[in-house]
Amino acid sequence: MVELSWDGSLVPQIAGELRCGQKTVRRWLHRFNRLGLEGLEDLAGQGHKRRITEAERSRIVGLVKQTPPGRLEVQPSNETWAADESGPSEWTLDTLVAAARGLGIEVSRSQVRRILLAEGARWRRTRSWTRSKDPDFEGKGRASSGCTPARPPARRWSAPTNSAR
Repeated sequence: MVELSWDGSLVPQIAGELRCGQKTVRRWLHRFNRLGLEGLEDLAGQGHKRRITEAERSRIVGLVKQTPPGRLEVQPSNETWAADESGPSEWTLDTLVAAARGLGIEVSRSQVRRILLAEGARWRRTRSWTRSKDPDFEGKGRASSGCTPARPPARRWSAPTNSAR
């Protein structure tokens, strides 16, 4: 960009030749004029700073892998028990945010969602009605018989649209 500018090319010509925007060309030329060769280096510290550390992100992902404190579990004595009966029985974004804040991690609901999506972690339980723990439960049977023909679609009547008829 700088060489083309020195050769007398105008900003629109430089942008066209380098296939970039005119605003980009102007920004780099101004930085070069102001700072010299050092202006062409990447500036350190640019961009959005992370609000939470990598260790805090790992702790949030680790929460999902733990059993929620309010979920009932069957004990060997066939009794149900929960670590905290007033706690959530399943993880949702809101319960994860509350648990993270309980650990001292200031995080928002949308941020937890982005973290879990990026990690591929599931925080939603699969639908319980799709499976049954009942040993006597039988799933749906085969589809209905193919020998019963479907009703053929009737031909729809429409008025002629050609005025020449």
